[in-house]
Amino acid sequence: QVQLAESGGGLVQAGGSLTLSCGASGRTFSYAMAWFRQAPGKEREFVAATSWSGSSIYYADSVKGRFTISRDNGKNTVSLQMNSLKPEDTAVYLCAARRSWGSVVGETSDVKYEYWGQGTQVTVSS
Repeated sequence: QVQLAESGGGLVQAGGSLTLSCGASGRTFSYAMAWFRQAPGKEREFVAATSWSGSSIYYADSVKGRFTISRDNGKNTVSLQMNSLKPEDTAVYLCAARRSWGSVVGETSDVKYEYWGQGTQVTVSS
């Protein structure tokens, strides 16, 4: 069993930055980790993913060049550095994990992810 807990959300002005963190309890070795987001009235949307080793990383086009995902397996954490935030980035951000040894390139479906955190709210004001 893996339990995930996000932190770091908040209110920020457009153009600002936030760093989200996801702490995992339980063994996450060989787990791919990802961030998704869900805005009110919209479907859950893929943001970024990293393979268990960190050697394979994939971003949604909407955040590429602005967001950076990273993980620290020694600390069982995965982070999402968000720069140049836009009002359309406003959403609840959720951390997710799934057993996977392989590449995460192109893997944007949420149905493959087994474990989810409760989410943290990010609000970007214009």
